[in-house]
Amino acid sequence: MNIPTQTLNHICEVFGLPGEIVSTEIIGNGNINRTYDVLMEDGDIRTRYIFQSINTFVFKQPVGIMQNIARITAHCGEKLRAMGESRDRVMHFMVRDNGDNYYIDGDAFWRVCEFVPNTVAYNASEDPAILRAAGRAFGQFQTMLADFDATLLHETIPNFHNTKQRYLTLDEHIKADPVGRVASVRAEIDTLADMREDALRLCDMLERGELPLRVTHNDTKINNVLFDADTGREKTVIDLDTVMPGLVAYDFGDAIRFAGNRSAEDEKDLSLTGLDMERFTAFTEGFVGELAATLTENERRTLALGVFVMTVELAVRFLDDYICGDQYFKLLYPEHNLVRTRCQIRLAQDVWSRLDQMNDVVETIYKDALKAHSCAQ
Repeated sequence: MNIPTQTLNHICEVFGLPGEIVSTEIIGNGNINRTYDVLMEDGDIRTRYIFQSINTFVFKQPVGIMQNIARITAHCGEKLRAMGESRDRVMHFMVRDNGDNYYIDGDAFWRVCEFVPNTVAYNASEDPAILRAAGRAFGQFQTMLADFDATLLHETIPNFHNTKQRYLTLDEHIKADPVGRVASVRAEIDTLADMREDALRLCDMLERGELPLRVTHNDTKINNVLFDADTGREKTVIDLDTVMPGLVAYDFGDAIRFAGNRSAEDEKDLSLTGLDMERFTAFTEGFVGELAATLTENERRTLALGVFVMTVELAVRFLDDYICGDQYFKLLYPEHNLVRTRCQIRLAQDVWSRLDQMNDVVETIYKDALKAHSCAQ
């Protein structure tokens, strides 16, 4: 859906952007938010901005999202200035005269951020150097926010990574069997039931106070990192809409679940699905290498478990959607959610079989990172 130029001009006025619009380009597929690359000209100066209209059907607390973003970007900005780092390492959202970093226009919810120049992004990659850089980016993001009180943030998607609640919701829908599919997926239901106790270990530890709440990104796919187009180094973590209180194992686990899988998350041939340990090691080197000094012992010991937990949780979500008649996830064919479920179950099984090996890799990288940090001081 194209937005009239007069609407974009109005957004420019609201945010006090100097100059006139020279060109606009739609970015992405527009499935959730509508995003525009806007080039503006003010005399001899040309500046690019990203204009975005947030989908308030998906994100029901947009003001809370923008308040979260304002708090964490300000905190990261202060850290970067103190370290003498480039301001491009954190996103910058434009602020109106009234102090808001958003604008509500009827049913539309708008925000504007600065364009980060000379960057590239990847939807996926098998390159260890890119995966290592992505790990560093998310590790740096959490390191800069390690001293930020996560309870100050809004939980903009309640129970997003509450594995226990995901299972309870699945239980309810298995009992209700709304579209008559439960009998056909008994094997998947039974397998996920067998995984339940181990999949709930992070929730149980959090409830017992054995793991600290952190500021977590909660969508740690590689395409949410911008890389320097010249050097290939990590530059900026983007898509901050899901930033909320959470566990470090959530971010680590979901990143590996996506980037470390040898197959797509909806692969029908399950023999192709499994954890690639080279990719796991590369991402871990970047992530743990940055976070080592701030990780608690329990956090370190549950990073690998987080990969299992996040994979099982997604399998539960896919199966739940299938049982309910495919209401949430976009489908390419009728049994897409069931194929996704089976693929995630297979990946979770492979991850579980490699858990000791994964823990050994984490421990080795952790010790090496601490040693390097000690030598640098």
